[in-house]
Amino acid sequence: MPEPALPPPATSSSGRGRLLAVSDLHVRHAENREVVNRLRPGSDADWLLVAGDVSESADEVVRTLDLLRRRFAHVVWAPGNHELWTTPSDPVRLRGEERYRHLVARCRDIGVTTPEDPYPVWEGEGGPVVVAPLFLLYDYTFRPPGTRTREEALERAGDAGVLCTDEMYLHPDPYPSREAWCRARVAATEARLAALPPDLPTVLVNHFPLVREPTRVLRYPEFALWCGTEATEDWPVRFRAAAVVYGHLHIPRVIRKDGVPHVEVSLGYPREWKHRATAPALPVPVLPVPVPSAQGENR
Repeated sequence: MPEPALPPPATSSSGRGRLLAVSDLHVRHAENREVVNRLRPGSDADWLLVAGDVSESADEVVRTLDLLRRRFAHVVWAPGNHELWTTPSDPVRLRGEERYRHLVARCRDIGVTTPEDPYPVWEGEGGPVVVAPLFLLYDYTFRPPGTRTREEALERAGDAGVLCTDEMYLHPDPYPSREAWCRARVAATEARLAALPPDLPTVLVNHFPLVREPTRVLRYPEFALWCGTEATEDWPVRFRAAAVVYGHLHIPRVIRKDGVPHVEVSLGYPREWKHRATAPALPVPVLPVPVPSAQGENR
């Protein structure tokens, strides 16, 4: 199937730039690398938010973010689960927190903002807003109906044939479990968000959805186990989100919950996006907020 041309870059009539976003680039696929090679800002003032799953290779993550940083005025990165994998083919053998800190250090070297850096303030179109890249993981609380424990939910997912590859490659070291790592990240991030100026709205950028609502359309609802935590359900309202940006589900769309727009900005795998009716419209404008779109399903 011939690859469709990408739509033209989003442009700003104000001359102040736009806040744009993308996620789930999965650049190990040649078709996705071609998409990344054609990503361009609409103006010299545009920022790009990258909401995780650039690659499983640490070096490839950095190369891709460096390429984008040279094109956009500012790049903000929040990690996905794939960046945290320690796979047999990656020369970087670090696991868990050490791997994450390694990626943070390398992002800082190339001028990319990470969840460990001061949150920048977007002053362009739709601003000012605090742009907060988050790293929160998941804690198996998005369980299927009728399951009361993590073990029951994992058994249900296994029976459905949808066990996430994280169970093999995403190591929580030095934490005893991914849930424990998630709890630590939630506590630290919550404190940072609570300390922000109360008069400024936010754009919350996380790889996983902050609320469960986006997972309702999953083809396999058991996969929601690896998609977030109930601990952040009130964060979009509590922390004055003008928008929430996320990926992971590979279902690009915009929904509203409690008046807050949740924008999934994923590219996904070629087998997914190449069979859609239209080419991926990337990067996705975040501010002004996009119009809510129809629901799809994937995974």
